[in-house]
Amino acid sequence: MSQIPSSVVPPRPDAAIILPGQPLAASAPMVAFEAVTKRFGGVNGQNAFTALDGIDLTVAKGAITGIIGRSGAGKSTLIRLVNGLEKASSGRVVVDGVEVGGLSETGLRDLRRQVGMIFQHFNLLSSRTAYDNVALPLEIAGFDRKKIRERVAPLIDLVGLGDKSGRYPAELSGGQKQRIGIARALATEPKLLLSDEATSALDPETTQSILELLKRINADLGLTVLLITHEMEVVKTIASDVAVIDRGLIVEAGRTFDVFTDPKHETTRALLSGLPGSNLPEAISRKLMEAPQPGSRAVVRVTFFGETAQQPLISKLMHGLGTEVNIIAGTIDEIAGEPFGSLVIAYDAGPETLERASRFYAQTGLHTEVLGYVA
Repeated sequence: MSQIPSSVVPPRPDAAIILPGQPLAASAPMVAFEAVTKRFGGVNGQNAFTALDGIDLTVAKGAITGIIGRSGAGKSTLIRLVNGLEKASSGRVVVDGVEVGGLSETGLRDLRRQVGMIFQHFNLLSSRTAYDNVALPLEIAGFDRKKIRERVAPLIDLVGLGDKSGRYPAELSGGQKQRIGIARALATEPKLLLSDEATSALDPETTQSILELLKRINADLGLTVLLITHEMEVVKTIASDVAVIDRGLIVEAGRTFDVFTDPKHETTRALLSGLPGSNLPEAISRKLMEAPQPGSRAVVRVTFFGETAQQPLISKLMHGLGTEVNIIAGTIDEIAGEPFGSLVIAYDAGPETLERASRFYAQTGLHTEVLGYVA
């Protein structure tokens, strides 16, 4: 594989100096955005649209990191900076120790061989077979036919389409096209795989199969994956880390499990509201009162994870409260491979019951939120 030429840039006072040919520390990220701003349009900075505003973010080597946000939040611009399709207006984008903005055209070509990309609409050439689509980046790189054959056939087998290599895109389903797109992105043996809304055009069942494939590629090849999406379900299923972007700003970032179970920013909470079990049934929510009334019941959201997710907590709660507990809504699932549950329950809102409930939650370490009261 061609080596990316290193570029020497004036270091910031708090940044490590990267010299040509110098090995990186084991903890160095695969991608680092350092105070990155991107503006479009305008003259001499006047009337320009700011798509990204002072982004600081790192993508760990070997991780699957999700960038999530609404349409127009800046996700696509962010990912296009990584392979040099866009250039930052200010700040630095560093990929595996190399500053992208400092590369020549030759350096950018070498970089793009080490950064694969898969797209929402597949971008396959209709006049080429599945095999020839996967072979295309190797042909452009100047590989001979023997080398191309040795590389392409195993990749098509890897994505489970060994019997479809002679088919044209029109003869393939959406999921099969995306699998070919993934094989093509892996053809040049990249270190980093970028995914731009790769599952948005697929049905849920096909989406799940593509996510399983990406997880297997990440595990088997040690490939770093950076994906952008507006689908929280995708991030929940596949990403170990997540960053939430809103109007060009990273408003929240961290382990997917931590962000999903304890969101801090209103944008994150709004995006998470679309997940199953996140919202109350309408028949309950419209009856909620802010304060308890005689004979009313407290409506409480209980979240549990780790060891508590495996325990019979509702039966223990009923025993501890000495009263019935109704389950109104909820879900038990996994986030980034870790068990997580959220239940909305209701029980007597009398002062003694509420005090016993408070002690029970403190003893068990459960996270709770009183949503209101119903008659």
